[in-house]
Amino acid sequence: MHGYDKHAFEPFAVTVDLAVLTLRAGALHVLLVERGQEPYAGRWALPGGFLLPAESAETAARRELAEETGLADVTGLHLEQLRTYSEPDRDPRMRVVSVAFAALLPDPPEPHGGGDAAEARWVPYDEARGLAFDHDRILADARDRVGAKLEYTCLATAFCPAEFTLGELQQVYETVWGTALDRPNFRRKVLATPGFVEPVPGAARLTGGRGKPAAVYRAGAAATLHPPLLRTPREGRPA
Repeated sequence: MHGYDKHAFEPFAVTVDLAVLTLRAGALHVLLVERGQEPYAGRWALPGGFLLPAESAETAARRELAEETGLADVTGLHLEQLRTYSEPDRDPRMRVVSVAFAALLPDPPEPHGGGDAAEARWVPYDEARGLAFDHDRILADARDRVGAKLEYTCLATAFCPAEFTLGELQQVYETVWGTALDRPNFRRKVLATPGFVEPVPGAARLTGGRGKPAAVYRAGAAATLHPPLLRTPREGRPA
């Protein structure tokens, strides 16, 4: 471009940060890493890192996800861009713009610290506070996004294994929304929504309770819910 001088603009770095969520022992957990270097050495943070010269933000996010979880293949996992965080003072080293992603993992392995992380750990969401940088805000934004998308998309199945019961699917909603749902009503809504789930022929699973084994389902072909599965004021949304 005529008259353009790249040296007239101060350089800045671009990173990715990952809010990686999963369900463990009936509670929402997030993947955190203990920083091994300054700034914020010894503080917990979301996993992430700087973009390499030939990477897109999504490529970098999938690379970081694989490094921190130890999963060899992350291509089939739900990963979506959350938003861009660009406050000038968010990183004490220099101007750093972060592209944040939310990732959902069903039944993940124990993590291990990659890069400059001293340790990686699954931490209950309610205990993940006082994080480095602006990661408290990123994490809260990720949960808000996921909670909202459960209402009008089939995202809840991304928390589930390939085959699951309706009870396991309901637990996803209850855990992310932080409220108990009426079981018969939930079951009716799910089964009445075209393409949300489909039964696995001949499959059933003992759930530990009394009565007959629970039917097993898998994710259907739909991406959105028609009608949406809305939260009522009593189910975690203000009136």
